[in-house]
Amino acid sequence: MTCFGTLDPAMEACYRSLGTPGVGKTTLGKELASRSGLKYINVGDLAREGQLYDGYDEEYDCPILDEDRVVDELENQMSEGGVIVDYHGCDFFPERWFHIVFVLKTDNSVLYKRLETRGYNEKKLKDNIQCEIFQVLYEEALASYKEEIVHQLPSDKPEDLEDNINQILKWIEQWVKDHGS
Repeated sequence: MTCFGTLDPAMEACYRSLGTPGVGKTTLGKELASRSGLKYINVGDLAREGQLYDGYDEEYDCPILDEDRVVDELENQMSEGGVIVDYHGCDFFPERWFHIVFVLKTDNSVLYKRLETRGYNEKKLKDNIQCEIFQVLYEEALASYKEEIVHQLPSDKPEDLEDNINQILKWIEQWVKDHGS
């Protein structure tokens, strides 16, 4: 997710990228921030640094995010804008934060290899692949935001990253033209 909001019209819009773990959200978000001048926030890192957890999930071997505390922590930055927010889910983020949402999609065989390389346990790997097969996060985005702001982008190979960044930068440019002073 990317969000803008300063005196620069480009910094007033909010953008979001999401997808199953391993689809390339972090790579896209960091590169987009580098090229656009936006601030990049990884929700997982934010939660880790602020200990924004509500327990630990032994089955998936990961902490449980305290969603209310994450929203509270992000509220001021989101109202200022100029932020790219990276997280796999979206149902707890306020709809008012975003002007556009990008859902990354990766071929299951590519995603399997990426997650296997990360050392995911069998259940976590299987569940994430099923999530991608059934496009759970895309459906979640459509349920959480206006359909016209949700866009699905491929993320299988390095060329997709470059194409996606260029497409998003063009969208930002158009948004600035449409909303500039």
